[in-house]
Amino acid sequence: MGFKPVIKKEFELKKGISHMIVANHTSMIDIMLMLYITKYPVVFVGKKELSNIPLFGFIYKRTCILVDRNDSKSRRNVYKSAQQKINQGYSICIFPEGGVPFDESIVLDTFKDGAFRLAIEHHLPIVPIIFHDNKKRFSYTFFSGGPGKIRALIHAPLATTNYSLEMKRELKAKTHAIILNELENPSL
Repeated sequence: MGFKPVIKKEFELKKGISHMIVANHTSMIDIMLMLYITKYPVVFVGKKELSNIPLFGFIYKRTCILVDRNDSKSRRNVYKSAQQKINQGYSICIFPEGGVPFDESIVLDTFKDGAFRLAIEHHLPIVPIIFHDNKKRFSYTFFSGGPGKIRALIHAPLATTNYSLEMKRELKAKTHAIILNELENPSL
C-alpha cells in the first residue's frame, strides 16, 4: 500500500511545446507528483534559500531556476533564464503561492505575480494543475498523513496572447478562481 495517483486530464501536455504550469502548493510531494504528471522537460522556479538544505539543495540547484525574492536583480534574471529554457523546449512550473502556507486550514493562498508576468511576456499558455490530496497524504506536519489516492487535475490551458502586462492581475485572479473552485468542488 502506498500512494496511488489518480490523474484527470482536460489537456494533454506535449513534448516540445512550452507552457506555464501553475499549481497549488500543499506538500513536500507536490514536486514529485508534478514530475510524474508532466513527463516532459519541465523546469521549476523556486526560492533560492531551499538550495541550502543538505542533499536536497544539491539536486534543487541543478534542476531549478533559483530566485532570491528579496533581490530585484535575481528576480529579473529569472526572466532571462526562463527564456533560455523555453527556447530549449522546456515548460516552466511555478507554485504561485510562493510556498506552502504554514496555516494548514488555508485552502489556497494568494498568488504572487511572477508566473503570470512570465506567461504574458513569453506568450505561454497557462496550464493550471490542481492537487487535491497531497496535504492530507504527505503534510509538512510530522506524524500526519498516510497512504491512499492522490488526485490531480490537469486543467485546460488559458491563452495569454490577448493579455498585456497591465492585465496580469486579471489573469492571476482567473487562474486562482479555477484552482480554488476545483479544490472546493472536486470533479474527480
